[in-house]
Amino acid sequence: MIRIVIADDHPLIREGLRRILEFEDGIEVVAEVGDGQGAINVARSMNFDILLMDLNMPGVNGLEAGRVIRREHPNIGILVLTIDDSDEKVFQVLQLGVAGYLLKDVDSKTLIQSIRKVYSGEPILSPTVTGKLLEQISQPSPSKDTCGLSEREMEILHYVVKGASNREIGTSLFISEKTVKNHLSSIYRKLSVEDRTQAALKAVKLNFFKLD
Repeated sequence: MIRIVIADDHPLIREGLRRILEFEDGIEVVAEVGDGQGAINVARSMNFDILLMDLNMPGVNGLEAGRVIRREHPNIGILVLTIDDSDEKVFQVLQLGVAGYLLKDVDSKTLIQSIRKVYSGEPILSPTVTGKLLEQISQPSPSKDTCGLSEREMEILHYVVKGASNREIGTSLFISEKTVKNHLSSIYRKLSVEDRTQAALKAVKLNFFKLD
């Protein structure tokens, strides 16, 4: 059973999300809160798997709450659901190491799929958000210091930045998913990051790839 907490300052949004989730087998909404401090309090007082959270809330906002919850409860998957798709906000949130970032115009099927992916440990690099920032990325820039990454690792990192899954990377490069995972472990170590989201962000920040 996937246990979910909804954090949004609009009661109608919370009610709508609850109704959508209640129809899904294996998903249970265990609490609802209206601000970031409420999300922090719930994280400190009960066990759950995923925090479905808005960013723009009164008092302690989602960004601040996410920072505290990630530090105190790293096993909770934070799935941001917001109307804010500004480049700056997306990068600020993804730097926290959240599990995913979706816009509120997402359809219910995609939302459910995203929740299940987050629960299984797969981060969500939303095509409508992260993809928007990175769609112009082309080829690796040979003039940049690549932190010791090999040519193959740079190829794989390029696909990660574009939001490709391990299976898609393996198919494109004609290698197994296991080989992709091994390369990713090496990439994380060389970049001093913990997951593919942080690796993608760092690659862009370090200008590993040219922007058209």
